[in-house]
Amino acid sequence: MLLMKPNCECCDRDLPAEAEGAVICSFECTFCADCAGTRFSGRCPNCGGPLAARPVREAAALSRFPASADRVVKPHAPCLAEA
Repeated sequence: MLLMKPNCECCDRDLPAEAEGAVICSFECTFCADCAGTRFSGRCPNCGGPLAARPVREAAALSRFPASADRVVKPHAPCLAEA
């Protein structure tokens, strides 16, 4: 089961589990589509793997299997340049 991290690891934008707009790599590093495309060219800055659209978790599943509440923000060079 995916962790469904609640935010972009770069810009800290909220990424609700029930909404589209998040991308992940095979290690579940999580980014918003904007950062993934403009800052990382579709590649994970942590592992170098491709970023793909994260599936949406439906409301019925969220009630039984809630998303993670742990926010992760990492000091990637392209993110720090915008700060």
